Amino acid sequence: MEKYSKVIKSLALDLAKIPSIVGTVGEIDIANKVYERLSVLEYFKKNQQNLKLVDVKNDSLGRKYVLATIKPENKVSDTVLLLGHIDTVGIEDYGDLKNFATEPKSLKKRLKDKKFSSEIEEDIDSDNWIFGRGIFDMKMGVAALMTMVEEFSKRRHEIQANLVFIAVPDEEGNSVGMLSAVRDLAAMSEAVGWQFIAAIDTDYMTGLYAGDDKKYVYIGTVGKLLPCFYVYGKETHVGEAFHGFDANLLASEIMKQVDLNHELCDIADGEVTLPPISLYQRDLKTEYSVQTVNAVNIYFNYATHISPPDKVIEKLKEKAVQAFDNTIQKLDQGYKKFCEMSGIPYNRLPWQTKVLTFEELYRRVRAEKPDIEQRVNRMVEQMLEQNIDDREFTLRIVQEVHRHYSDKSPLVVLYYAPPYYPHNFVKGESERERRLLSAVEAAVKDAKKVYDYTIVVKKFYPYISDLSYCNIPQGEKSLSKLIKNMPAWSKKYSLPVEAIQKISMPVVNIGPYGKDAHKLTERVSISYSLDAMPLILKNTIENLVISNQVF
Repeated sequence: MEKYSKVIKSLALDLAKIPSIVGTVGEIDIANKVYERLSVLEYFKKNQQNLKLVDVKNDSLGRKYVLATIKPENKVSDTVLLLGHIDTVGIEDYGDLKNFATEPKSLKKRLKDKKFSSEIEEDIDSDNWIFGRGIFDMKMGVAALMTMVEEFSKRRHEIQANLVFIAVPDEEGNSVGMLSAVRDLAAMSEAVGWQFIAAIDTDYMTGLYAGDDKKYVYIGTVGKLLPCFYVYGKETHVGEAFHGFDANLLASEIMKQVDLNHELCDIADGEVTLPPISLYQRDLKTEYSVQTVNAVNIYFNYATHISPPDKVIEKLKEKAVQAFDNTIQKLDQGYKKFCEMSGIPYNRLPWQTKVLTFEELYRRVRAEKPDIEQRVNRMVEQMLEQNIDDREFTLRIVQEVHRHYSDKSPLVVLYYAPPYYPHNFVKGESERERRLLSAVEAAVKDAKKVYDYTIVVKKFYPYISDLSYCNIPQGEKSLSKLIKNMPAWSKKYSLPVEAIQKISMPVVNIGPYGKDAHKLTERVSISYSLDAMPLILKNTIENLVISNQVF
């Protein structure tokens, strides 16, 4: 793989020098760099129409993505998608070294003056590691894909499938690059009769636990939901504490029931997601006073392997009911003890458990206020004129609907906020899935004959990525539950569902090996990343697009 490793390394270092922080003009600069590099290839000189810089739809920054297509000599429908993102997270974490964050050689010298763990200091001193923002996530991977584009552009007489490469911005943000590309790919596939058989990403890969030296290839990807809880209590003066229902107390019990709860791990084929983890908890009181808190908002990162949105909301509703029951019991027991201590009469507190999904709340309010949709839409129009975060936007809709609900007793409303990343579970049930599984397993087997790495094929890429938008659940019930319980859907947020379903395909991530993505010590390993990984990538593509391969 020496002929590839030198090219990939050189190209990765060139890409790393371009500060392409998400949400900046640097994303445009790096798209131009990728385009320019591919435009000098002989194939694209002769077929200029097959290499394009495409505008990201409705993008205020004017960002673009690169679209390159290699077509075999004979027209075919089978198409393999190669994809990578060209943006990075920011560089503020580099502190006084941030001017060197995108200069790998200079950065490494200056890191030697800093104090780190012994492991990191060993890697700084080693020639095997390249440090820098984006070199690991994922410019080394993009460089590998571009090298494969060059390789297979010279072999179009061999290939029996179309190869489509996209380099997209904003993966570290809201995936607007990928979502824009998906629409274009769906339209193109319909126009020219493409049938996508697989997507190959080269996003980063790392150990799964301390001391893990195994290398992983992932067929399929994890999904993500953002379930939220609007907790509404009953305010009171602090001098009459038991006359109210403390929303903070209920929110804390929900946190206990959900946060990092192993019972909510999603399991498929023996592979387990991380449990839900809280991303946000805040009471909605805006000023100091001696009135107790009557509303709290919480949301969680919820990873999925197999559970659709409707099943997740059912599980979380059960946890919210349990939390509500526990809170009522705690309050009543505490009040009873207080009455005994104070010598005053005890009467059981009046609180009752009530947990509704947003869909259920909306249905009840609409029965009472038939014009609720018009009321919400007027508020939405006003919010769209402001720069409001998607999560805050969603919460305000929930609050507005609840404001018109006649029942003002304590309540939990369970709903979804953006973003939504579908999981992609490659079971091997379809011909395309079996074809991808066989192609990857054969490529890994060949790599093991050449290199002394422990390479493991797993089912779910464990990090959120653009791979999620290569497939979306087909079940109408599941998607309907998501949409009806995501108040921002179609108002400020949505996914191109039909387009994603048109190009729906199994996916694999064959990434470079490194450590500390999104950290000051982000780094990529030369070994594996520049020998076994490119070999697995090349062989997987060959196994998919060259007709004489046997599966």
